[in-house]
Amino acid sequence: MGTLIRGAVFAAMIALQSVCLPVQAATSASNASASASDADAALVSQIAARLAQTKGVRSHFTQTQTLAALKTPLVSTGSLLFFRDRGVIWQIDAPYKKTWVMSDSGMTVLDATGQRVANGGAQGARGAAEIAKMMRAMLGGDLSGLYTQFDVQARGTPARWQMRLVPRQPQIAQALRGIEMDGGEFLQGLRITLANGDVTQYAFSGSTPVSELAPADQKLFGTP
Repeated sequence: MGTLIRGAVFAAMIALQSVCLPVQAATSASNASASASDADAALVSQIAARLAQTKGVRSHFTQTQTLAALKTPLVSTGSLLFFRDRGVIWQIDAPYKKTWVMSDSGMTVLDATGQRVANGGAQGARGAAEIAKMMRAMLGGDLSGLYTQFDVQARGTPARWQMRLVPRQPQIAQALRGIEMDGGEFLQGLRITLANGDVTQYAFSGSTPVSELAPADQKLFGTP
Protein backbone atom coordinates (compact mmCIF):
# COMPACT_ATOMS: atom_id res chain seq x y z
CA MET A 1 0.00 0.00 0.00
CA GLY A 2 2.91 2.33 0.64
CA THR A 3 3.85 2.10 -3.03
CA LEU A 4 0.28 2.88 -4.08
CA ILE A 5 0.10 5.90 -1.78
CA ARG A 6 3.36 7.23 -3.16
CA GLY A 7 1.98 6.66 -6.65
CA ALA A 8 -1.13 8.62 -5.73
CA VAL A 9 0.92 11.55 -4.51
CA PHE A 10 3.02 11.41 -7.69
CA ALA A 11 -0.18 11.42 -9.73
CA ALA A 12 -1.31 14.50 -7.83
CA MET A 13 2.00 16.19 -8.59
CA ILE A 14 1.56 15.38 -12.26
CA ALA A 15 -1.90 16.89 -12.21
CA LEU A 16 -0.59 19.93 -10.37
CA GLN A 17 2.11 20.54 -12.97
CA SER A 18 -0.22 19.92 -15.86
CA VAL A 19 -2.37 22.89 -14.92
CA CYS A 20 0.43 25.11 -13.65
CA LEU A 21 2.58 25.30 -16.76
CA PRO A 22 1.02 23.74 -19.87
CA VAL A 23 1.68 25.37 -23.22
CA GLN A 24 -0.34 25.21 -26.44
CA ALA A 25 -2.85 23.08 -24.55
CA ALA A 26 -5.92 24.10 -26.49
CA THR A 27 -5.12 21.87 -29.46
CA SER A 28 -4.08 18.91 -27.35
CA ALA A 29 -7.10 19.18 -25.07
CA SER A 30 -9.48 19.22 -28.02
CA ASN A 31 -7.86 16.03 -29.32
CA ALA A 32 -7.84 14.23 -25.97
CA SER A 33 -11.08 15.25 -24.26
CA ALA A 34 -13.00 11.99 -24.58
CA SER A 35 -13.31 11.80 -20.79
CA ALA A 36 -14.43 15.41 -20.34
CA SER A 37 -17.42 17.36 -21.63
CA ASP A 38 -16.83 19.85 -24.40
CA ALA A 39 -17.44 22.69 -21.96
CA ASP A 40 -14.99 21.27 -19.43
CA ALA A 41 -12.36 20.68 -22.12
CA ALA A 42 -12.81 24.22 -23.41
CA LEU A 43 -12.40 25.68 -19.93
CA VAL A 44 -9.32 23.54 -19.23
CA SER A 45 -7.81 24.85 -22.46
CA GLN A 46 -8.61 28.43 -21.45
CA ILE A 47 -7.12 27.88 -18.01
CA ALA A 48 -4.00 26.43 -19.58
CA ALA A 49 -3.66 29.36 -21.94
CA ARG A 50 -3.97 31.78 -19.01
CA LEU A 51 -1.47 29.96 -16.84
CA ALA A 52 1.09 29.32 -19.58
CA GLN A 53 2.59 32.79 -19.56
CA THR A 54 6.01 32.00 -18.11
CA LYS A 55 8.65 29.29 -18.15
CA GLY A 56 8.21 28.63 -14.44
CA VAL A 57 6.48 29.51 -11.20
CA ARG A 58 7.79 29.79 -7.65
CA SER A 59 5.37 29.63 -4.71
CA HIS A 60 5.18 29.29 -0.96
CA PHE A 61 2.85 26.65 0.45
CA THR A 62 1.21 25.49 3.64
CA GLN A 63 0.51 21.77 3.72
CA THR A 64 -2.16 20.37 6.04
CA GLN A 65 -2.50 16.60 6.36
CA THR A 66 -5.61 15.18 8.02
CA LEU A 67 -4.96 11.51 8.74
CA ALA A 68 -7.37 8.97 10.19
CA ALA A 69 -4.62 7.64 12.47
CA LEU A 70 -3.95 11.05 14.04
CA LYS A 71 -6.23 13.33 16.07
CA THR A 72 -4.37 16.51 15.13
CA PRO A 73 -3.63 17.58 11.55
CA LEU A 74 0.01 17.76 10.50
CA VAL A 75 1.02 21.20 9.23
CA SER A 76 4.20 22.02 7.32
CA THR A 77 5.39 24.96 5.25
CA GLY A 78 7.84 25.35 2.43
CA SER A 79 8.36 26.44 -1.15
CA LEU A 80 8.18 24.92 -4.60
CA LEU A 81 9.51 25.67 -8.04
CA PHE A 82 8.00 24.46 -11.31
CA PHE A 83 10.25 24.97 -14.30
CA ARG A 84 8.92 23.75 -17.62
CA ASP A 85 12.22 22.60 -19.06
CA ARG A 86 13.61 20.93 -15.95
CA GLY A 87 10.92 19.71 -13.53
CA VAL A 88 9.98 20.38 -9.91
CA ILE A 89 11.80 21.33 -6.73
CA TRP A 90 9.63 20.78 -3.65
CA GLN A 91 11.16 21.98 -0.37
CA ILE A 92 9.74 21.62 3.15
CA ASP A 93 11.21 24.20 5.54
CA ALA A 94 9.25 23.58 8.77
CA PRO A 95 8.85 21.68 11.05
CA TYR A 96 11.74 19.85 9.35
CA LYS A 97 13.82 20.35 6.21
CA LYS A 98 13.62 18.05 3.22
CA THR A 99 13.79 18.50 -0.55
CA TRP A 100 12.36 16.51 -3.45
CA VAL A 101 13.72 17.09 -6.95
CA MET A 102 11.76 15.59 -9.86
CA SER A 103 13.30 15.77 -13.33
CA ASP A 104 13.64 13.72 -16.50
CA SER A 105 16.28 11.60 -14.79
CA GLY A 106 13.93 10.62 -11.96
CA MET A 107 13.38 11.72 -8.38
CA THR A 108 15.98 12.63 -5.75
CA VAL A 109 15.34 13.19 -2.03
CA LEU A 110 17.73 15.42 -0.06
CA ASP A 111 18.01 15.91 3.70
CA ALA A 112 18.53 19.18 5.59
CA THR A 113 22.26 19.13 4.79
CA GLY A 114 21.68 18.64 1.07
CA GLN A 115 22.78 15.00 1.13
CA ARG A 116 20.87 12.44 -0.91
CA VAL A 117 18.58 10.34 1.28
CA ALA A 118 17.11 7.85 -1.16
CA ASN A 119 16.19 7.39 -4.77
CA GLY A 120 13.41 4.86 -4.23
CA GLY A 121 15.41 1.88 -5.52
CA ALA A 122 15.36 0.61 -9.07
CA GLN A 123 11.57 0.29 -9.23
CA GLY A 124 11.05 3.73 -7.71
CA ALA A 125 13.59 5.27 -10.08
CA ARG A 126 11.82 3.78 -13.09
CA GLY A 127 8.49 5.05 -11.82
CA ALA A 128 9.89 8.52 -11.24
CA ALA A 129 11.40 8.54 -14.73
CA GLU A 130 8.02 7.64 -16.25
CA ILE A 131 6.37 10.38 -14.22
CA ALA A 132 8.97 12.88 -15.36
CA LYS A 133 8.37 11.80 -18.98
CA MET A 134 4.63 12.32 -18.61
CA MET A 135 5.15 15.69 -16.94
CA ARG A 136 7.41 16.81 -19.79
CA ALA A 137 4.69 15.90 -22.28
CA MET A 138 2.07 17.82 -20.32
CA LEU A 139 4.32 20.82 -19.87
CA GLY A 140 4.89 20.71 -23.61
CA GLY A 141 1.15 21.09 -24.16
CA ASP A 142 0.19 17.42 -24.50
CA LEU A 143 -2.69 16.90 -22.06
CA SER A 144 -3.50 13.42 -23.36
CA GLY A 145 -1.80 11.90 -20.32
CA LEU A 146 -4.04 13.88 -18.00
CA TYR A 147 -7.21 12.74 -19.75
CA THR A 148 -5.93 9.18 -19.95
CA GLN A 149 -5.32 9.00 -16.21
CA PHE A 150 -8.24 11.12 -14.95
CA ASP A 151 -11.84 12.10 -15.57
CA VAL A 152 -11.68 15.89 -15.59
CA GLN A 153 -14.38 18.31 -14.41
CA ALA A 154 -13.91 22.07 -14.54
CA ARG A 155 -16.07 25.07 -13.72
CA GLY A 156 -15.79 28.82 -13.41
CA THR A 157 -13.83 31.12 -15.66
CA PRO A 158 -10.13 31.35 -16.60
CA ALA A 159 -9.85 34.17 -14.06
CA ARG A 160 -11.42 32.13 -11.25
CA TRP A 161 -11.59 28.39 -11.78
CA GLN A 162 -12.03 25.06 -10.03
CA MET A 163 -11.03 21.64 -11.31
CA ARG A 164 -11.65 18.10 -10.08
CA LEU A 165 -9.73 15.02 -11.20
CA VAL A 166 -11.00 11.49 -10.56
CA PRO A 167 -8.66 8.61 -11.44
CA ARG A 168 -9.69 6.36 -14.30
CA GLN A 169 -6.95 3.76 -13.87
CA PRO A 170 -7.70 1.06 -11.23
CA GLN A 171 -4.10 1.06 -10.02
CA ILE A 172 -4.34 4.75 -9.14
CA ALA A 173 -7.91 4.51 -7.85
CA GLN A 174 -6.82 1.93 -5.28
CA ALA A 175 -4.92 4.69 -3.51
CA LEU A 176 -6.36 7.98 -4.78
CA ARG A 177 -9.99 9.09 -4.54
CA GLY A 178 -9.62 12.46 -6.22
CA ILE A 179 -7.81 15.76 -6.63
CA GLU A 180 -9.42 19.20 -6.40
CA MET A 181 -7.72 22.40 -7.50
CA ASP A 182 -8.63 26.06 -7.70
CA GLY A 183 -6.89 29.20 -8.84
CA GLY A 184 -6.77 32.16 -11.14
CA GLU A 185 -3.57 33.50 -12.63
CA PHE A 186 -1.74 30.87 -10.56
CA LEU A 187 -2.76 27.72 -8.73
CA GLN A 188 -4.06 28.71 -5.28
CA GLY A 189 -5.34 25.52 -3.68
CA LEU A 190 -4.86 21.77 -4.02
CA ARG A 191 -6.73 19.04 -2.13
CA ILE A 192 -5.68 15.39 -2.45
CA THR A 193 -8.05 12.76 -1.04
CA LEU A 194 -6.70 9.23 -0.76
CA ALA A 195 -8.89 6.15 -0.98
CA ASN A 196 -8.58 5.58 2.77
CA GLY A 197 -10.04 9.01 3.51
CA ASP A 198 -6.79 10.76 4.41
CA VAL A 199 -6.67 14.30 3.03
CA THR A 200 -3.73 16.53 2.18
CA GLN A 201 -4.41 20.18 1.40
CA TYR A 202 -2.07 22.83 0.01
CA ALA A 203 -2.59 26.57 0.12
CA PHE A 204 -0.25 28.42 -2.23
CA SER A 205 0.75 32.06 -1.83
CA GLY A 206 3.25 34.56 -3.12
CA SER A 207 3.37 32.93 -6.55
CA THR A 208 5.75 34.65 -8.95
CA PRO A 209 6.82 33.85 -12.52
CA VAL A 210 10.33 32.49 -13.08
CA SER A 211 12.10 32.95 -16.40
CA GLU A 212 15.59 31.78 -15.41
CA LEU A 213 16.86 29.31 -12.83
CA ALA A 214 18.88 30.63 -9.90
CA PRO A 215 22.31 29.03 -9.34
CA ALA A 216 20.94 27.11 -6.32
CA ASP A 217 18.13 25.70 -8.45
CA GLN A 218 20.54 24.73 -11.22
CA LYS A 219 22.64 22.87 -8.66
CA LEU A 220 19.61 20.93 -7.39
CA PHE A 221 18.65 19.99 -10.93
CA GLY A 222 22.20 18.83 -11.51
CA THR A 223 23.16 21.47 -14.06
CA PRO A 224 26.94 21.45 -14.61
